[in-house]
Amino acid sequence: MTPIDFNGLDTHVHGPIRLGILTALQMDGALDFTTLKKRLDAVDGSLNLQLKRLEENGYITSKKAFVGLRPKTTYRMAPAGQRALTGYLKAMRQWLDALDSDALVKAT
Repeated sequence: MTPIDFNGLDTHVHGPIRLGILTALQMDGALDFTTLKKRLDAVDGSLNLQLKRLEENGYITSKKAFVGLRPKTTYRMAPAGQRALTGYLKAMRQWLDALDSDALVKAT
């Protein structure tokens, strides 16, 4: 049986809200805070914290503007974020394949 190395997992992507943010931005392109909040069903504080962490790590960028008198922050996936998400998904596919292979062996 091949050991599975979880130490290589990018913890900046792994959290559910961070993974949701990166996935939404990858699928839909740039999104504003309100859209991300609704899409992920997240509370303001948690979403803000996770967006800040992703931005600090260079995975996303933000642009602040005003629409009328209201502030609007739009987030976009950065190239480093695309690479991180791709690497994370590749690692997860490998682990899922290993689990499926192990389940097949045990079933026979």
